Amino acid sequence: MDTTPTPTPDSAREKVRRSDAEWRDQLSPDEYRVLREASTERAFTGEYWDTHTKGSYRCRACGAELFTSREKFDSHCGWPSFWAPLADDAVVYLRDRALGMERIEVRCAACDSHLGHVFEGEGYDTPTDQRYCINSISLTLVPDED
Repeated sequence: MDTTPTPTPDSAREKVRRSDAEWRDQLSPDEYRVLREASTERAFTGEYWDTHTKGSYRCRACGAELFTSREKFDSHCGWPSFWAPLADDAVVYLRDRALGMERIEVRCAACDSHLGHVFEGEGYDTPTDQRYCINSISLTLVPDED
């Protein structure tokens, strides 16, 4: 199964639409579970939770650029954490009342894939006091060229 992201949309506003069968063909079962069914990978198990490689983080489903290493920080929560998305229109937000909690879900604006959640007011020393807690499996890191 080829899990290489498709080419990046020209902008996050350009919508990527696929049928459920096409998503299942493109994504591994674990990727599908998180990206399309809004599940969560276990803490401290993802590929990027503790990486410090400089580059851009793209949606694993559609390739849209979402975050960069400049906004990534060590929150020690077990998932990659960013204090802001690359651009305001790169992600969309949904109220998530699952599991008896009220949270803000973060989705890719281009393909509507689940990325994680955003939290604020936790006291991190970041410019926004926000923590975009994103599943590694939702992302593909494209390292900067040296």
